[in-house]
Amino acid sequence: MLWFSVWTVLVLATLVGAFFLGRRLWRSAKALMAQAGATSQVLGELSAKMAELEAAAGPARTFRPDLVATEEQRETWRSRRAENLATRRGRVHERRSRTLARWRSIGMPF
Repeated sequence: MLWFSVWTVLVLATLVGAFFLGRRLWRSAKALMAQAGATSQVLGELSAKMAELEAAAGPARTFRPDLVATEEQRETWRSRRAENLATRRGRVHERRSRTLARWRSIGMPF
């Protein structure tokens, strides 16, 4: 008789635990579906906004190498590239100089 009551209590406790677990899973699933609905709405608005921005941007510029370019065109490109690199080197030098000055202002021995 004692074993019957022990097993009855164990089975009832398991059923109660399963009920609470199932209820929690159900509520979590409902919250997940609500969030998924809100996310899909936001993604729809985002895709519409992206399409609007792409239309406003116009056609994309693509780079095509010119295999039959003349030597003067190539020289123009080389000089433009050299100017860009020189400008970049100047910006890097200025940034590093400012950093060094800032370090020296706080007492670093550099």
